[in-house]
Amino acid sequence: MTYRGHMRAALVLGLPLVGSHLAQFMVQVTDTLMLGWYGVQELAAVTLGGTFFFILFIMGSGFAWAVMPMVAAASEEGDDTRVRRITRMGMWVSMGVAGTVLPLLWFSAPILQAMGQKENLALIAQEYLRIAAWGMFPALMVMVLKSYLAALERTRVVLWTTLIAAILNGLLNYALIFGNWGAPELGVRGAAIASVSLQVVSMGALIVYAIRVLPEHGLFHRLWRPDWEALGEVFRMGGQIGLTSLAEAGLFSASTVIMGWIGTLELAAHGIAIQIVSLFFMVHVGLSNAATVRAGRAVGRRDEIGLRRGAGAVLILSIGFALAAVAMFLAVPEPMIGIFLDPDEPLRADILVVGSSLLAVAALFQFADAAQVMTLGLLRGVQDTRVPMVIAAISYWGVGVPISYVMGVRWGWGGEGVWMGLVLGLALAGILMSWRFWAKSSRIAA
Repeated sequence: MTYRGHMRAALVLGLPLVGSHLAQFMVQVTDTLMLGWYGVQELAAVTLGGTFFFILFIMGSGFAWAVMPMVAAASEEGDDTRVRRITRMGMWVSMGVAGTVLPLLWFSAPILQAMGQKENLALIAQEYLRIAAWGMFPALMVMVLKSYLAALERTRVVLWTTLIAAILNGLLNYALIFGNWGAPELGVRGAAIASVSLQVVSMGALIVYAIRVLPEHGLFHRLWRPDWEALGEVFRMGGQIGLTSLAEAGLFSASTVIMGWIGTLELAAHGIAIQIVSLFFMVHVGLSNAATVRAGRAVGRRDEIGLRRGAGAVLILSIGFALAAVAMFLAVPEPMIGIFLDPDEPLRADILVVGSSLLAVAALFQFADAAQVMTLGLLRGVQDTRVPMVIAAISYWGVGVPISYVMGVRWGWGGEGVWMGLVLGLALAGILMSWRFWAKSSRIAA
């Protein structure tokens, strides 16, 4: 297959995944948008609470992501039994993770206060998380089912399910946060109820699809029976992927904590800027998922040339989008940030200034971020997860977080200094992971 053919195949598989990730992320954007209209204090508190939830969710999602390359390779080999075994045990481990983190979310206020956050913000965040915590179970189940379906290249159902859930979340947020349409005004609790509702709906829709459209896999037939060998495989790879994701998510979560030390206004601006950057990042994540599936299938058929050409194709696509993101961050930062704020908000002008400077810094790490997430997806596709875990830990926690603290707090550079730490951490990860993939690509499909 030519490079153009690989690009076309990656887009056919990846665009529905991009759309799914964008729709899923719109849930968080909607929460931020509507809570920004509701009040800056509520926005800052849910930024803290949402960050805490996300870091635990992203760690638990590692076991779901482990399902994707293993199912892709097994499907390419025609091994339906292995497809079923891996997916089932992905569900088992994910539900175990959800139960394990539930107490941390329920008693989150003391944890947030121990991290230096203000008491009033920590209590509001806990109020949000005590409801949102119950959504961890369906949310992780959805991640497993999405990985399973993506590995089988059935991405349209993932897209449509996520789109419908995002619309439902927006409607419920509008009703429950502000008390519209006769609903009670619940503020941050309303946002949490909306999030849990859409996660349950998404899980139900994907379960029905898997049972009715793919009965040959029998995913839910005698689901209670353990498969220790497959569980061990999922646990080992998923643990490494989860820790890698935790290192990256932890970098951004640590930046949120550091912003909270600097000030509530800076934290609110950071929360908005992170939403915008992450929204653009979802395109890279969707393409990275496509890269994982296609790399996994290349491994299944022992196609070294196809693996390398496919990798080059998705990297070109990702870099092209990074160019567009840089242009947007530099050209129109204030209109993007202003969407998240009430026109009558007294702090609006100050938040626009801080947020615009953060997006200018974000433009610096777009190419590095694209490189690291794409090569990470490729490495997962060839089931190489241990070394990337080490690279992530060194890049994000050995370099990124300390520099964010020193520049932002010690040197007094504020938000821009915190985000410079993100730039340097992501750049190092992008360089090292790219080197890892291309150095091994001539051997990993053999």
